[in-house]
Amino acid sequence: MIYPCVVLSIAILAIIGLMVFIVPKFQTIFKDLLGPETPMPAITLFVMNFSNSLMTEWWKFVIGIVAVIVLYKITVMIPIGKWGVDWCKYNMPLFGPIIAKTAISRFGRTLGTLMASGVPVLSALAIVRETAGNEVVSTAIQKVHDAVKEGEGIAAPLSATKIFPEMVISMVEVGEETGKLPEMLDKVANTYDEEVDNAVSALTSMIEPLMIVGLAVVVGTIVIALFLPLVKLIEGMGG
Repeated sequence: MIYPCVVLSIAILAIIGLMVFIVPKFQTIFKDLLGPETPMPAITLFVMNFSNSLMTEWWKFVIGIVAVIVLYKITVMIPIGKWGVDWCKYNMPLFGPIIAKTAISRFGRTLGTLMASGVPVLSALAIVRETAGNEVVSTAIQKVHDAVKEGEGIAAPLSATKIFPEMVISMVEVGEETGKLPEMLDKVANTYDEEVDNAVSALTSMIEPLMIVGLAVVVGTIVIALFLPLVKLIEGMGG
C-alpha cells in the first residue's frame, strides 16, 4: 500500500494547491472581465465556493480530520468497538478477503508451529488467540479453545464459528484423523500465504489505474469549471 498511499497524498496536495493558489486567481479574473452580476455555471460556483471555504474555514477541515482520528482511536480502545471495526475490516469489499486470508494464514502458521514444538493444544490456542490480529478471529478461536477444553476436537468448533473456509476445516479434520495436524496447518498457511500474495498483486494492479482515473476526473472537473466562464466570455465577444 505504500505506492498508492504516496500517490494519493501527492494528489490531495495537488488538489489543495489548485484550490488555494489557482482558483482564487481565476475568480478575480472572472470578476474583472464578467462582472459580479454575470451568472456562473453551477460547476464553477461549486469549485469557487469550495475554494473559498478551504481558504477561510480551513480549521473546520482540520478539526473534522482530527475528530475522526480521535473517534477511531477511542472506538478501538473499547472491546465491542474494536470488534465492530475488525468485523467491518473482515467483511469490507476488496480488502476484506485479503484480511481474512492473512488471518487464516497466521492462525495456521502459529498453531502449527506451536504444536510441532510440543506446546499443548489449549496453550497453543490461547497464544494464537492473542496473536490473531483481528477481534473477529480472536473471538472464533476463543470458542474453539472452550470447545477443545470440553473434550471436543478442533475441526467441529472451527466449522461452527462460520469464519474459516471449508477447505481449512477439511484439512484440520484430516490432520486430526491422521495425527499430522501441525503439518496440515503448515500446508494451510502456505496455501493462504500464496493466495494473499496473488490477491495483493491483483489489488495493487487494479488500484493504480483507478487512482489515476480518479485524479484525472477531479483535476479535469476543476479545469472545466475554470474554463467554462472563459468560453462564455469568448462566445459573447464573438457575438
